[in-house]
Parts: sequence; C-alpha cells; structure tokens
Amino acid sequence: MPLFIQNRGLERLSSTADLFDKNPHLQENARTFRSKPFVDVDPKCLLYVQQREFAATTPSDNCVSVIGSEDATTCHMVVLRHTGSGATCLAHCDGSSTWSEIPLLVKAVTSLSDVCKEGRLELHLVGGFNDESKTSHKLSLNIMAAFHKQKEDIHLETCCITEMNDSVVNGTHRPVVYGIGVNVKTGEVFPASFPHKGPAEDLRSARTFTGGQMADLYDSSRRLVKIEPCKWSPNLDIAFWLAQDDDTILKYLSTSPMAEPPHFVQHMKSTIQFLLEHPDSDSLFPGGQPQLYHRTERGDWERAVQS
Repeated sequence: MPLFIQNRGLERLSSTADLFDKNPHLQENARTFRSKPFVDVDPKCLLYVQQREFAATTPSDNCVSVIGSEDATTCHMVVLRHTGSGATCLAHCDGSSTWSEIPLLVKAVTSLSDVCKEGRLELHLVGGFNDESKTSHKLSLNIMAAFHKQKEDIHLETCCITEMNDSVVNGTHRPVVYGIGVNVKTGEVFPASFPHKGPAEDLRSARTFTGGQMADLYDSSRRLVKIEPCKWSPNLDIAFWLAQDDDTILKYLSTSPMAEPPHFVQHMKSTIQFLLEHPDSDSLFPGGQPQLYHRTERGDWERAVQS
C-alpha cells in the first residue's frame, strides 16, 4: 500500500471528511499550516510554477531556493520530496489528467534521488475548498488515489485540502491558502504569495488556456527554465471575451467565480490578448526549439540564446 499516513497504509476513503475523521492529526496539522504567516517570496531565488506545470530540483541548485505556485482555488498544489536526497518537486494540478500526471511527479523526484539509498518520499497537499460543485473534493480524492497506485512508498505529511482549506467570507466559501512555496534546501512548505510569476508568464498561461497537458518546466541539470513548443490554432472568436464585463468572464472562465483572487480577470484578458497577438504558436519557437531561460547575476530569468 504505497500511500502511508503515520506509517499506516491509506484506507479506502469515501470522502475527505472520512480521511480527516480517521486521521485527526491531519486536521491539526492543516490548522497549523494555514495559520502560518504568508511569505512574499523574493523572485531572485524563485522558480514559479503555473497551473498544469511542475518543476523539480535538488538542494545543490544554486539558481533556485524556492519553488512556488499560487492562484489555486479548486486546484491543488502538490509537493513531493525525498528526505534523503532532498530532491523536491512542486506541481499545480487542476484535475485535467490526474492519473497520468502523478507518475510524472514521482519519476521527477526518484530520478534525482537514484544515488541516495536512505530517506523516504514525503507528500504535502494544499488547495481546494468547499466549492458548490464539489470539484475540490473530487480532485482531493483522485490525487490521493493516484499516489496510492504508485509502486513507491509515499508518506502523506501535510493535507490542507478542501474543507480544511475552507473559509467563509461574507457568506461565500473561499480557500484560506491560495499559494505555497517549498524551500528546496530545507524542505519547509509554507503559505506564500508571488508578485512575479515569470518567465514568459503569458506564453505559459496561453499554453494552459488552449488545452496544454502537464508540463515539466525546469531542466535542473542545466539550471534552465524550458518551455517546450506548444500548438494552438488561430481563434479570433476569443476576442469576444475582451469586450465582456468582469462578472461574465468570471462566470464562464472560472471553476469558482466567487472565490477567484482579484487579478483573475486581468490575467484572463492578458492571456487572451497574447493569443490574439500570436495566432501562430510556431512563430514563438523558431526551428521548433524550446524557449530556454537562464538566471542572470541580477537574479532575473533571461531568454537564453541558442546556438
């Protein structure tokens, strides 16, 4: 039974409430986690992961100290870490293809931990809330079930999901924690916010908006952000959204209109504008090559010139 809670194999679950009833320490851990102060992460040490992306690295990485992600409402942020090697992966999962995504995360960490015989895989789950459509609840159960199917033993340490990440503000359910960071040197996971979400924020958002699958963002051996070529077709019809009011955009482009962060609508408009300005995605990847970004001495991500 590969998913363990306090060294006991995960029992069959009918609901997240069932999980927390059987494991009250997870409730207490979740309350402690969500009460931590939010950290504004310095972009000079950050690798930011957008929706439907993941990234993995090790403590020896001199370009990345924190991997982070935010803007999760019904989405879940997943951190998997090997305690021996320190190899750490963070993913932002939206339920689009959970069963094929989880093995990618496990492989990302185990492949960076091959030479390390000691230690174990530890899992931290944060995200979701008590949304009306139960999207969060379904994703919580699917993620845990997918980890339970892996051949590796995995130990669930943090589980601040769905009802344990729920608050009611003016009668509306919302997440308590929208974003997290993980310190790749120490393994600490913490609530966080990120003023900078690059590099290539609009391109990466466009890839997800047009149906891109879970993408591995980072080449840890070369310390490069790597955006693989992605395809979309020209679609002038999406210009329609730029003329709509904020409430309409929220209603039709969000899984949780009442719980989105304040910048959601502007983010959607920016992504749509990018797609209209770049109707042919091939032009963004000359010669069919990925876009690569390296960390400068100033700490910024800069487009790498490929020979």
